[in-house]
Amino acid sequence: MGLTTEEQKAVQAFRDEIVEPSMTKLVILDFWAEWCGPCKQLTPVLEKVAADYAEKGVLLAKVNVDENKFIAAQFQIRSIPTVYAMFQGQPVADLTSARTEPQLAAMLDQLLAKLPVQPGAVPDSGPSLDEVAAAGTEALAEGANEEAYAIFTEILGHDPEHKAALAGMLEALIALDRKEEAQAIHTSLTDEQRADPALERVGTMLAIAAEARDPEEIMALKAAVEAAPDNHQARFDLANALMAAGDRDGAADALLASIAADRAWNEGAARSRLLEIFSMIGLEDPWVAATRRKLSAILFG
Repeated sequence: MGLTTEEQKAVQAFRDEIVEPSMTKLVILDFWAEWCGPCKQLTPVLEKVAADYAEKGVLLAKVNVDENKFIAAQFQIRSIPTVYAMFQGQPVADLTSARTEPQLAAMLDQLLAKLPVQPGAVPDSGPSLDEVAAAGTEALAEGANEEAYAIFTEILGHDPEHKAALAGMLEALIALDRKEEAQAIHTSLTDEQRADPALERVGTMLAIAAEARDPEEIMALKAAVEAAPDNHQARFDLANALMAAGDRDGAADALLASIAADRAWNEGAARSRLLEIFSMIGLEDPWVAATRRKLSAILFG
């Protein structure tokens, strides 16, 4: 059919997640996007009614138009939210005008009276790859690195381009001290893949891991900074070495001192590295929040 690999995957996912269930159930198909305010207002209504009508054979499926442009194009989506009712693989009604629970319920009642929809929810077919990836991430957080690596590699066996699993596998390799292997895989990725936030985070982890020094070298860097406080390169190298050794407080102190002394040094390298560290650890982390306040005090105080 001349479809690209991504388009083929999108079609297969649509068949598995929407067309197949619709052979016996009535599927509410919601086309939406993260940036769409009306979509977010409509979501609770759709979820509530779908839950209320689950025993009658109604399901809710959502298609993000930014992530599934090919599917959205096949349905000729011109604006969002757009909501259809699907049965036996075909749109049977446009539900877009229904914006309240009573309106949507009334339209579903009419459809259910006409169509041979089988009551009862579709049996759970097992966890999705995203759910399995979440289990791998939890294992990684608990230090079960071998288990996490096994989970992520199994996911990649089903979907070689699953970005969360790919990032998780690389992070597991780093935790298992298989940094060279992780670096080789990361280097082989396309620019588009490396631009994914999770894989960008892994890139920062690898860059910092590559700066690991033995204790004597770290002591020498500290001595160099003490002897020449304006030696920003030595301070930057020290921060990287400390971060690689797990001393994020020491690393942040070194970078903040460099920013305070000369924020423009090396095109703002110290600030950029600190922001990369924030992203790597996670912006919701309390340590990141506290260190961000220190950075703001230097930049805007």
